[in-house]
Amino acid sequence: MSSTVIKVEGLGKQYRLGKVGAATLSSDFNRWIAKVRGKEDPNLKIGEVNDRTKVGTSNLVWALKDINFEVKQGEVLGIIGKNGAGKSTLLKILSRVTAPTVGDIKVKGRIASLLEVGTGFHPELSGRENIFLNGAILGMTKQEIKSKFDEIVDFSGVERYIDTPVKRYSSGMYVRLAFAVAAHLEPEILIVDEVLAVGDAEFQKKCLGKMKDVSGQGRTVLFVSHNMAAVKTLCTTGIVLEQGTVKFNGTSDAAIDFYSTSAYNLSEVPVNERKDRKGNGKLRIKDIYYINHLGSRVADLTSGESYKIQFKFERSQEIDLKQLTFVLQFKNESDEVASTIATDEQGTVFTAIGNTGYFEIEIPRLVFREGRYLLNFMVSEKLSFNTPHVIIDFLADAIVMNVIKGDYWNSGILNRPKGFIQESSIKIVNL
Repeated sequence: MSSTVIKVEGLGKQYRLGKVGAATLSSDFNRWIAKVRGKEDPNLKIGEVNDRTKVGTSNLVWALKDINFEVKQGEVLGIIGKNGAGKSTLLKILSRVTAPTVGDIKVKGRIASLLEVGTGFHPELSGRENIFLNGAILGMTKQEIKSKFDEIVDFSGVERYIDTPVKRYSSGMYVRLAFAVAAHLEPEILIVDEVLAVGDAEFQKKCLGKMKDVSGQGRTVLFVSHNMAAVKTLCTTGIVLEQGTVKFNGTSDAAIDFYSTSAYNLSEVPVNERKDRKGNGKLRIKDIYYINHLGSRVADLTSGESYKIQFKFERSQEIDLKQLTFVLQFKNESDEVASTIATDEQGTVFTAIGNTGYFEIEIPRLVFREGRYLLNFMVSEKLSFNTPHVIIDFLADAIVMNVIKGDYWNSGILNRPKGFIQESSIKIVNL
């Protein structure tokens, strides 16, 4: 049986919100007295769960609380959860970037971490010098680093700039070299955060292949990502974090299913009652309806049929109609964006808006195949093509779109499941 290389017991991390500073002199003194007496820190008895959607009553918050899990040698552990769930905090504690407030961590082996672009790099040093610096930090000898140097540079694809200070690297070049160093200097444990999203698709695929190789050599990988397809492909086990606590621990497939189900459960809460929305509130989406070709509201949609999606709103402030933008995203069961509808891309300009009404999106023919999809929407004012959106109302996982099989081509054969139906024609060309 594989040996345990990481064991986490009762782990917790508490932060003080607001201005920098531990606390008052009296609270610091009470903490010290408790430590001397071998008692629990009195400040740990207070503090709230890390729920970003609610206004708290305490300035102490638990980013992580009562975390327990084990990782075996050679396992690839996927850590998934929504933004603010505590994933990056957990990795920072495991990497010893920050210390836990409570709990114990036992690690067997050398850890290499890639938590953010350029972790451990000195901007004034060249790529070559940073490879040796990172290797030394990981406890490698100069000879060991030299033996891997050419392989690292070749993998990173930045050979032309290897003697240039890394402060002149683009973010993509930074992460290429940083990952190459972390993956090739033979750590027993490799920790990788969502940072790989910075690289292009080709490099991401290359990195996933390298992590598979690393795990195949008996080394352990901890991987944080919002890309469920990558987690499913790479990871053997998974944990789901929610508001700083472990909600699920099991196989990667089961963890993804649990995470997806949680999102679908959230979408069952009426839109008007959701507290996790973002935006300045000039306008609020109050409800969402699917309307079929007969004008009736429906819960299930059939491939190939025509539909309208109505987003009922109430407006409380003036909005610049020239900048008003509506974006709708469809996500598949792997939490990947499957399709996007955006009025700024389509060149749509709104001419009037009342205090109440609805945005109506007309779909002449539904091209989605059988499956469950989640919808994100965003209402915003986009000042210009080169400036970011000023969000008015945004909600992720707002509603489920349940698509059932249909006879899209009127051929008498129901469509196969998953993905899109591509308009096309097929013929044989004889030579």
